[in-house]
Amino acid sequence: MFVNLHPMKRLTTIAIILLTISTLCGCKGYDKMLKSTDYDAKYDAALRYYNEGSITKARQLFENLTLYYRGNEHAEDIAWYYGQSLLKSGYYYNASYQFKVFTKRYPYSKNTEEAAFLSAYCKYMESPSHTLDQSITKDAITELEQFADRYPQSIHIPEVNSYLDELRNKLMQKDYEIAIGYYNTESYRAAVVALNQFLNNYPDSPHREEAMYYIVKAGYVYAINSREDKMKERLQQVVSNFDKFAVTFSNSKHLAECQDIYTKCKAELARIENSETKLQNN
Repeated sequence: MFVNLHPMKRLTTIAIILLTISTLCGCKGYDKMLKSTDYDAKYDAALRYYNEGSITKARQLFENLTLYYRGNEHAEDIAWYYGQSLLKSGYYYNASYQFKVFTKRYPYSKNTEEAAFLSAYCKYMESPSHTLDQSITKDAITELEQFADRYPQSIHIPEVNSYLDELRNKLMQKDYEIAIGYYNTESYRAAVVALNQFLNNYPDSPHREEAMYYIVKAGYVYAINSREDKMKERLQQVVSNFDKFAVTFSNSKHLAECQDIYTKCKAELARIENSETKLQNN
């Protein structure tokens, strides 16, 4: 059955058919190039795809070329563009590795500094939420710090410092939540230790007030549930921690609660001292 199409619809249909044919031919041409042993042509094609924005095709061709051209005239360019292709594809872990290898293999290249930065940047991009394991975050911090030490005049330094602040804040948040987690699970001794360590590691933390508050609370619960021979020393530590808190945060919303803990500590210490006095008199 013959269907008489409107001229515009006919042109649109023809354009779609031509585009489909072109795409299929292009795919066949790419597949053929991927399998080709004409490595010079493959290198030229990889560059062309990269410059045209066909990053997936470029990446696969550059990956294919890395082994063949190792040590040859195009090896450095292939390594560089392969790393860039991985980066633009969002394969940050592999890109970081590729750029790090580039800096070691081509230490005097014009792209060595940029490769060092991109290796660290990719680690930064791989850093997960603070609720997850922070091993990659720590690696990213190390690599960014190493870059800043090696290239202190780099145009990337402001960017690097911004990334470092973000990653350090992520570690700080992780450590704070771990420390508070000990308190919430009634591991009061561990909470006091972790919170004190947190304050040592992050003296300017915005969580400082809360950390000192929980040190007083956790310390008190831990102290009053201690053996009699340990209680006095631990209550005295709570009193000392309260004094620090009251001086540092005299307007804290937690001050009244901590003051009540302080009063209970003093009363318990007075009881212990009276008991000790009676024993000495006997």
